[in-house]
Amino acid sequence: MRTALVRLTELLPRRDDLAQMRRDPRRDLLAGLTVAVVALPLALGFGVSSGLGAEAGLATAVVAGALAAVFGGSNLQVSGPTGAMTVVLVPIAHRYGPTGVLGVGLLAGLMIVALALARAGKYMQYVPAPVVEGFTLGIACVIGLQQVPNALGVAAPDAENTVVAAGQALAEFARHPNGTAVALAVAVAAVMLAGARWRPTVPFSILAVIAATAVAQALHLDAAKPIGDLPSGLPAPSLSFLDLGSLGALLPSAVAVAALGALESLLSASVADGMTVGQKHDPDRELFGQGLANIAAPLFGGVPATGAIARTAVNVRSGAGSRLAALTHAAILAGIVFAAAPLVSRIPLAALAGVLLATAIRMVEVGSLRAMARATRSDALILVLTAVATLALDLVYAVVIGLAVAGALALRAVSRQARLDQVPLDRGDHSAEEHALLAEHIVAYRLDGPLFFAAAHRFLLELSEVADVRVVVLRMSRVTTMDATGALVLKDAVEKLNRRGIVVMASGIRPGQRQVLDSVGALDLLHPGGREYATTPEAINAARAQLETAGLLAVVPAQKSHVTVTDEETLR
Repeated sequence: MRTALVRLTELLPRRDDLAQMRRDPRRDLLAGLTVAVVALPLALGFGVSSGLGAEAGLATAVVAGALAAVFGGSNLQVSGPTGAMTVVLVPIAHRYGPTGVLGVGLLAGLMIVALALARAGKYMQYVPAPVVEGFTLGIACVIGLQQVPNALGVAAPDAENTVVAAGQALAEFARHPNGTAVALAVAVAAVMLAGARWRPTVPFSILAVIAATAVAQALHLDAAKPIGDLPSGLPAPSLSFLDLGSLGALLPSAVAVAALGALESLLSASVADGMTVGQKHDPDRELFGQGLANIAAPLFGGVPATGAIARTAVNVRSGAGSRLAALTHAAILAGIVFAAAPLVSRIPLAALAGVLLATAIRMVEVGSLRAMARATRSDALILVLTAVATLALDLVYAVVIGLAVAGALALRAVSRQARLDQVPLDRGDHSAEEHALLAEHIVAYRLDGPLFFAAAHRFLLELSEVADVRVVVLRMSRVTTMDATGALVLKDAVEKLNRRGIVVMASGIRPGQRQVLDSVGALDLLHPGGREYATTPEAINAARAQLETAGLLAVVPAQKSHVTVTDEETLR
């Protein structure tokens, strides 16, 4: 209990956080305002796309954004509803309804807090870049497909897969064309994309949405369906959505949401670190903050949240230096919820679709994808598989598939580094005649690289084919790692040689490898009586003694060694 409390204390906010907020508050306040302007249409759009409505997106941006800013592990991270999370939430909403999404968010928040307490943040570094690029590409495609119904001005089809839903929306549009919605969506997306290239610091997303709303209101465009009524404030916190009997059914979905929330948040924090000098996030604190944010957001009707890469990047580029900027962003959005809900409710859904279409396009970094595809065939394969799995299945399955393929390819590459090389005996230790006799009866092999399950069986085949010798010396100082499979395969090879009357000796076994070999009984097979030798010369002397005992080598005084090498690794 005491250990848990100490661990929890390490994850709580620190005095340094407050000190940093006091350094340049004016700059942080301006950065927070900029991020809020960019975040407003995104929060509305992702709330609508998730199936819970624009108010859910706003509640998430306010509640989760504030809590993650206070308790998170990054000074620059901005959290809220994101496109990646929306991709996962759509099938959950389709299957379990809005209350199911809220329940999944609460469970996922508890899981993310557990990950923080277990110090799991450090494992983010093991996710390969092709997997990240692949699921980012897949997310961008899915976000774009999700906007097709609103961009075409048709009702969202009742289909769980986004590709199928987009196809049904196109078919409906062909039967009942809506040029107004298409024009608004294309215009907003075009303004955002062109404006980003012309003046990157100007928030063209909100300007385009305001212009589209003004045009729709002035021209009375009935075909441009608006968001609809929004509550003038956040609802009171409530657990009325929680059905204890359905928690078991929601658990697999909650695991998926928690995995995505942790992964995307840590990725976003890493991106923020890379854009600055001197900033470094605490991955476990970041998970703790995101977990608390996801526990609280459903209580106010919000969807699960993660660190938002796009908004975090805007925050950094706007000059933010502390958590005050993210807190300001949440406070401004809260003010909009309370003061401007009637105005926000008039925004056309097609305009929000245009914002998200432009966001999806800007997520795809062509240069990075091209470089990754050209790096190696393995990287290209992992990238494509992850992206396709994101479209065909869902994001969590895609990441699992990408990690599995990346791990298999990495194991194959590592196993190819393992070698078994025959090495000549050193003439300096023996006379020419004696050396010739030794060479006829003794063979030395150097095991180089990892001896584990992916590479060990090749050694079994090579060692088992040794012929016309009486003693085999295995030089093992260059074995980098060994697992139980490698030790068992080596034991099998030694047993086969022993059955053929060939004595096997070993030199240079490291302490950790000796323990593995001893655990499977491989050391007992080495001559004599379970002994192995520190250096190769000692093993050769033992081999000489073995041959003398067998009468294959005359007993003569050993020649004085002329070896001048004193390096211990060379002797092994």
